[in-house]
Amino acid sequence: MALHLDVKRSKNVLVARLDGELDHHTAAHVRKVIEEELNHEWVTHLVLNLEKLEFMDSSGLGVILGRYKRVTQMGGKMTICSVQPSIQRIMEMSGLFKILQMFQDESSAVSACGVAS
Repeated sequence: MALHLDVKRSKNVLVARLDGELDHHTAAHVRKVIEEELNHEWVTHLVLNLEKLEFMDSSGLGVILGRYKRVTQMGGKMTICSVQPSIQRIMEMSGLFKILQMFQDESSAVSACGVAS
């Protein structure tokens, strides 16, 4: 299965919705699209909506960690939301939740960035 990436802007927050599989086949595309969006001056924060993400491997974890580093270097905040149980388990084992906040829904994740959705 492939991956569909939908990005939208909510004030100074970039919201990226991932649908499908984030693995070594799709990681480079996700990285490229999000990096291009983060290059815009208006972007300060990033929210990853993983509601429809069905699979993720270590390449996907690398994409998430790399974007976290980039956003925090820019002085922004990154959050994730709507994580499926199987994906949540991978993130817990990797220790990602020690640095990233997880929220039940997109509006809560956006609000946590200091922006009312």
